[in-house]
Amino acid sequence: MLTQETILENMVLTGLRGVGKTVLLDSFRPEAIHAGWLWVGADLSESTSVSEETLAIRLLTDLAPVTSTVPVGTAEMRRIGFETEAVRQTRVLDYATLLGVYNGTPGLVADKLKTVLTLVWSLIATQNRRGLVFAYDEAQNLSDQSDRDQYPLSLLLDVFQSIQKQGIPMMLFLTGLPTLFPKLVEARTFSERMFRVVFLDRLSDSESRDAILKPLSATACPVRLDERSVALVIEYSGGYPYFLQFICKEVFDIFLQKADVGERLTVPIGDITRKLDTDFFAGRWARATDRQREMLTIIARMLGSQGEFSVQEVVEQSSQLLDKPFSSSHANQMLGSLCRAGLVYKNRRGRYSFAVPLLDQFILRQVGENPPRLQGKDADGEG
Repeated sequence: MLTQETILENMVLTGLRGVGKTVLLDSFRPEAIHAGWLWVGADLSESTSVSEETLAIRLLTDLAPVTSTVPVGTAEMRRIGFETEAVRQTRVLDYATLLGVYNGTPGLVADKLKTVLTLVWSLIATQNRRGLVFAYDEAQNLSDQSDRDQYPLSLLLDVFQSIQKQGIPMMLFLTGLPTLFPKLVEARTFSERMFRVVFLDRLSDSESRDAILKPLSATACPVRLDERSVALVIEYSGGYPYFLQFICKEVFDIFLQKADVGERLTVPIGDITRKLDTDFFAGRWARATDRQREMLTIIARMLGSQGEFSVQEVVEQSSQLLDKPFSSSHANQMLGSLCRAGLVYKNRRGRYSFAVPLLDQFILRQVGENPPRLQGKDADGEG
């Protein structure tokens, strides 16, 4: 994608929490810089979606550190009508200059942003740069606010499509939960053609094995895991990198302490699971209402809940398990709320999945049902 002269494809990197999206995004930055691109980016919080103006200020704020050493000639500013006192004093493309150009441009927020970005590229292009990458993590937090006539997500898509059509090499790189791409398509249907979507999935058993054993292969490492311990970690992590990292850190710390006092080394998977529940799942579960928890429990009990489910399946299951079952309209409404809360997501086929890995296992533990993976025993290790 970094070889594009005219930007025809932008990137969406998506997946459940804990699959390594942010780490992978960070690894792309030095590659882009080495290839001659400038890198602009930050995390997108929900406050970015308050208004179109808020999004515009976010972009200018993130852009300024990259452009603040770019000199601004009088001719360039006069050419577009922005020879201001601030520019005469600084002569660089810092935040004050960017904001001055933005505020001095007539029209809508989109018109102002296009003017700023066009000016930025006209100056950067003379410095032998290939283009700019605007990389934003947690992009699922960005959304339109139709109830307040504010459309920051649509604004972002419209502005970048427009400047890319002009041949300006500014690329969007967005990462986020699986709710992200459906949001983009809902805001602007042309998003399907604008983005290449890469979905990061869990690791295979062999990849998980490498993730566990390669860090332990160092000569001086005091901890070794036997085959049973490795298999147990793979099973309980589900192949999700975050859980592999969490469980292995706990195992490593416990083995070091036990080895020092000569205790038998075992993997206390029950204790580790309880700590994982507290550190990772409990906060998300606490934000759900009682009625939402009822629905999530039904979904967790459903056959194939780690895959996809439909509104109709939830309705049918609730009629068998609840005194007050969900109607189709209520289920639709509640699933929409759970999507906004980041607990489930809807794919383009109109079916839903959990947006948090292994959430179904956690829910079954909360209601006193032991999921299959909790029926194993602690495993031995060696140090």
